[in-house]
Amino acid sequence: MGYPVVRGVAYVLAHVPDLVRYGSKPEREIPKNPDLLSEIQDHLRDFSEARNYPPHQVFIGNMKPEELWEREQPWYENLISGAPRFGEWGEIYTEKEFYGWLKVADEFDLIYLTEEAAEEIETILSEHHLARPEHLEKLGDGVSRERVKELISGGALALEAEGELMGCIVDGHDEDENLTADILLENLSTKASGFLAVEKLMENIDLEREDIAFVINSGEEGVGDRYQRGAGNLAKAIAEMNGLSSSTGADVKAFCCAPMHASIVAGSLIESGVFDNVILVGGGSLAKLGMKMQGHLSKDMPIMEDVLAGNAFLFSKDDEVNPQIRLDTIGKHDVAMASSQQAIYSALVDKPLQKVGLTIFDVDKYSSELHNPEITVPAGSGNVPHNNYRMIGSFAVKHGLMEADELDEFEKEYGMPGFSPTQGHIPSALPFLGFARDRILKGEMKRTFFLGKGSLFLAKMSNISDGMSFILEANSASSSQD
Repeated sequence: MGYPVVRGVAYVLAHVPDLVRYGSKPEREIPKNPDLLSEIQDHLRDFSEARNYPPHQVFIGNMKPEELWEREQPWYENLISGAPRFGEWGEIYTEKEFYGWLKVADEFDLIYLTEEAAEEIETILSEHHLARPEHLEKLGDGVSRERVKELISGGALALEAEGELMGCIVDGHDEDENLTADILLENLSTKASGFLAVEKLMENIDLEREDIAFVINSGEEGVGDRYQRGAGNLAKAIAEMNGLSSSTGADVKAFCCAPMHASIVAGSLIESGVFDNVILVGGGSLAKLGMKMQGHLSKDMPIMEDVLAGNAFLFSKDDEVNPQIRLDTIGKHDVAMASSQQAIYSALVDKPLQKVGLTIFDVDKYSSELHNPEITVPAGSGNVPHNNYRMIGSFAVKHGLMEADELDEFEKEYGMPGFSPTQGHIPSALPFLGFARDRILKGEMKRTFFLGKGSLFLAKMSNISDGMSFILEANSASSSQD
């Protein structure tokens, strides 16, 4: 048997415009300028606009990333009329649906829905294919609107949708700043969106829930309490919510690079024979809603960071069909290495390829940080994928494999436009994993190179950089048969 394989993928988006104000940036800026809240609300998208937004359709698998190059920009003004909410690998959820899943994720009665909202959400979820009777039962009957308003006046956070008061979330402890309503909302949002991604994954694969042995959470949130601020195990909490009763799990933390670390850990657990099936999950980051809003507002654009994203992937032992993670091609940024972009890409791309006798051009596609440039450019953060592809291509120039004036052509052939929401760990390479797996299975590609980077300085613990990479390749058994 060969290397571990990627057996299934799932991607979800929850459109949550009314939660934008609770993102870290808006939450800090609104108190300084109270008029900012109404300005934000005037620039929020409705569900149809979010659903019809081309990069969102790419994220859930209904469009190829390369098609974005052919579409007129700005994409937020050139929507896809009547785009579906269901995709090849995922789904886009409304805010009211997401509030329902938040309540289902709540094990400690932190969320109070109004009686009207509980009834409406129960009706909505009862028609959804993922909802089971035990989910609907957890919604409860709700409480009076007056009770919700009383809780909000006492410090609870309001939950609204489409101009309606739906409920609120309260603190989890009177004296623990790690269990305040805003932090609990952030953590429950990650749990709920991670749950939805895993549910979609289970729909997309041919395994039973008891076949899943281990779950790895690669999200950036730090769940815990005052004694152990980031020590909580959200992976196991998500596994419980998904009914993966035969599994356990753990969180892997590495800022934006975590999905790469987690993929390699998952593959290694399978390669070593410890487990046969491992799920990697990442839920959405509420803190990053509206993160670059000031750049968008200055250009009179919609608030683009109004969705929570989630993804989930199944790694399994070799089945001689699905594409394999080549564990002999792992790239890593060592502690002793410099943190310049050239040094990072040398460690993550150039050296791993040389180690196995491949050149830059022996890879069909490179997938790195796939941030949507329509979000980052107006805020002054640049076109991240474009810059990454030029850096990768520069090594082909360095080795005399192409000329510097061919870098734009290199990006078109070996890269893609960014299409992922700026949700920290979510854009880090793996949004393309579904496309890569699909194209490899169809014989349209042989290899995809995935690389992720991290900024350790954000935690004020180290100034060094981080990064890991791996190659996904057509199954050696299938290739030999061909």
